[in-house]
Amino acid sequence: MSAGDSPQVETVQAGPSPPAWRELVLIFCLAVATIGSAPILHLADPILAIAVEVLVGIAIVVVVPTYAPAVAIFVLFFQNLFVSILSPLVPLPSDLDFIKGYNFLVCSVMWLATFGLYVLGQRNQSAEVNQIMRWGVITLAVVSLYFAVGFSQNGQPAAVYLRNIVLPLFLFQLSLLTAATYEVRITPFLVTVAVVLISCGYVEFAFRDFWLAITNGYTFWGFDELKATHSGVWEAEMRATGNVPVDLKDRFRFDFLNTPLLEGFGLSKMLRIHGPNMHPISFAYGIGFLALFLFSVGRPLLALAALPLLVLCSVKGALIVMVFVAAAWISTRLLGAVVTLLLGFLGLIAFAILAIRVGLQIGDYHVIGLMGGLNGFLEKPFGRGLGVGGNLSDSYFSIDWGAAQAAGTIDGAVESAIGVLLYQMGIAAFVPLGFYFAVALKAWRLYASSGYLTQGLAGFGVMVVLLNGLFQEEALFAPLALGLMLSLAGLVIGSHVRMQSVAREDAEFEHLTRYQPAT
Repeated sequence: MSAGDSPQVETVQAGPSPPAWRELVLIFCLAVATIGSAPILHLADPILAIAVEVLVGIAIVVVVPTYAPAVAIFVLFFQNLFVSILSPLVPLPSDLDFIKGYNFLVCSVMWLATFGLYVLGQRNQSAEVNQIMRWGVITLAVVSLYFAVGFSQNGQPAAVYLRNIVLPLFLFQLSLLTAATYEVRITPFLVTVAVVLISCGYVEFAFRDFWLAITNGYTFWGFDELKATHSGVWEAEMRATGNVPVDLKDRFRFDFLNTPLLEGFGLSKMLRIHGPNMHPISFAYGIGFLALFLFSVGRPLLALAALPLLVLCSVKGALIVMVFVAAAWISTRLLGAVVTLLLGFLGLIAFAILAIRVGLQIGDYHVIGLMGGLNGFLEKPFGRGLGVGGNLSDSYFSIDWGAAQAAGTIDGAVESAIGVLLYQMGIAAFVPLGFYFAVALKAWRLYASSGYLTQGLAGFGVMVVLLNGLFQEEALFAPLALGLMLSLAGLVIGSHVRMQSVAREDAEFEHLTRYQPAT
């Protein structure tokens, strides 16, 4: 089935027509008010800000539950834009870091409220949903156990890794339970978000100084510079890359795709774009996701408009997702879903082996970090606890990258999400990884039977992001990477469950009315 056969996409096929523009405006106003008010309220009183955001999150789930997935996606994309605009009013870097956490608070509260209503029987409780939720709860329990172990050793890094690991799962369950219970039509919202993000990306690229001025970017990034200097991040990056930034734009300047493999092609350094979320890797994953989504719902021209921005972000992982998902779509049309899935597995495995081999040859620090994680896993197969090891550990700033490149490994795990998970959680790391993979297979099976491109995106997209987790921490820990894909997977699976339930109820009603005796 082609993209044009399903303009509303299966995930959100809730009706024959898209929502009215007034409803779309309401969703955006609610999302802007939800996250835009957080920095302002925090500057007045942090306790007040937390209380208000908690109440707003609960109110969204109770009053307008179908808006919850859209609000979650919006706050992940745009929170840092509001933080940046208001950054001149922020007194300390620690305050800025705290304010950046409100998107996690809002998403967590909406998840918790939705989960609570599910437990109380107010959300879909079909056998299929119950089974998925059961495995999700087991995953959360295992992660929480390793958080407790890690928190006793190093509290702050353990808390950060807990947030990074559980947020994608929260987004999946929030979307799953909402779509399984209500009609959730998110296509118009995502198309509108894509238009806004594409516009912001091109404005930043063409008018960098103007963008930094209107967003108060110099102040925002100034706080980041202070934190990076005091923590030793800059020193570690300079020793690892050899780059010594002079001004803010120098910090944005990278070799194309940040790899020495392209040096012979004469590609000079380029200014990365960071987008409204102020992070090039997250923005690239977000733009890549939206480009694929736009194509899947029959907006190919708008999808093509997003592709140059993906290149300008200069992020290998996001480009890899684009290539593999597009190849899977094409292969399914030519060879069928079963053959495509088999070839896809072989392709992902071959790519991983090749990337590791080449990475070791050129001294790529992502591969070196992965090797450290694998070695640490073999040393302690039951793990060490969240926060022990990884980019947030104190030892990260003292890594001798020259010696690490010569040895092909390090003592610890960095720059690789899967390497870090194996190092911190040991064999238990396969619990969240296995759950994500099972979700991807579920979405892919739906795609195999229906042909809806959006279901294929959700299924194979999660698999490719998991592959990228071998070579990037951001692939699994940045919400706009794995989090977006799992949110879409929750929508497609939940919508399928709801539509099956509606079909059964209609069939039962028809049976009763057909055979009811006349009076």
